Amino acid sequence: MKKEGILNPDLLKLLASVGHTDHLTITDRGFPIPLHLPRIDLSIVAGLPTVLDVLSAVHHEFGIYQMVVAEEVQEASPLRFEELRSLYPDIPIRTVPHIDFKEISKQGKGFIRTGDTCLYGNVIIVSG
Repeated sequence: MKKEGILNPDLLKLLASVGHTDHLTITDRGFPIPLHLPRIDLSIVAGLPTVLDVLSAVHHEFGIYQMVVAEEVQEASPLRFEELRSLYPDIPIRTVPHIDFKEISKQGKGFIRTGDTCLYGNVIIVSG
């Protein structure tokens, strides 16, 4: 029995499938996820867990080369953007328009849905 780190077997399987420079998207509860891509739904209730909760757990087991966020987060949810920058100062954060973010996410290995309610709080993590 695994005692530490991520315990969810489906999430572990998804993380293990990601190769160098592949990416995953950690989403809020309302993000449109394409039906043909793998999705791990961790949402419990509105607000739990957050994208940041899941990102923290994933970061301990997954090499993150870069993060991509919607540029709209800087205006709609500036505290979230600042939290990302302060929690992960050594990981570059690229901003793109939300419409481009949605298209980039479709090219990834899969999605991790959270219960987060933060506007534009989704994060694409690029494997390093």
